[in-house]
Parts: sequence; structure tokens; C-alpha cells
Amino acid sequence: MNRVTALPLGGERSFNECLVLVVRNRKAPMSLPFHTYDMAMNTAIILWSRAISHTGLSKHIISDRDPKFTSDLWKNLHSLFGTKLSFSTAYHPQTDEIAERMIQNQGEMIRRFCAYGLELKDFLWFYP
Repeated sequence: MNRVTALPLGGERSFNECLVLVVRNRKAPMSLPFHTYDMAMNTAIILWSRAISHTGLSKHIISDRDPKFTSDLWKNLHSLFGTKLSFSTAYHPQTDEIAERMIQNQGEMIRRFCAYGLELKDFLWFYP
């Protein structure tokens, strides 16, 4: 799980960040849009409503050391879910090479899509 940040804003309600995660049992990336100002609770709600409710809850989640994922709220949610949250070093493929490469590719596709003046919501419509 990683964030793609600093995406250009398209409209007044468009998203400027994306949470990219790899579902291990499907070996497929998922992209979840959100705003920079979304706090840990909003991120958790988006993750629950768009990803976990469709794919199920993983027992082990690997994430970078983003402040949104290291907050007390996020740690409490993991203790309630009974999952383990492990932190990796940024761009460290030895942690989980396949997932890290998928996340980098997904982030690059999103950045290139937005560089052409298109909005993140349009990308997510074409590519879930």
C-alpha cells in the first residue's frame, strides 16, 4: 500500500492523491482516489468501503511510513481488525518485489495520465 501524491487538480471536487494497493490473492493493483487533506479516518473509510469490502481483509498489510498510516487511529483500527501492519522503507523492493513494482507502475501510469490534463477520476473509470 502506497500513496501517489502531487497529482494536478482538474476541477473543484477532483482528487489529487491516490492510494495504490496490491491485493495478494488477485495479484492486481487497486487505485483509490482521495484528497491531500483527508485524515487517517477518511482514508480508513475509503479503504474499507472500496477495497476491503470487495476483497476481504488481509491478515498482513505492508505499507510505507506515511504519517497517515503511522497514526494512532490507524494502529487502533488494525488492532480492532486483528491484522498486522508492517512498515517498509520507501522504494525498497526487497520487502515485496512484485507488489512494489506494481505500485511503481501504477503510480507512473496515473502521473502520465494526469500530465495530459486529464483527471484522476477519469483514469479510475478506465482502470479500476
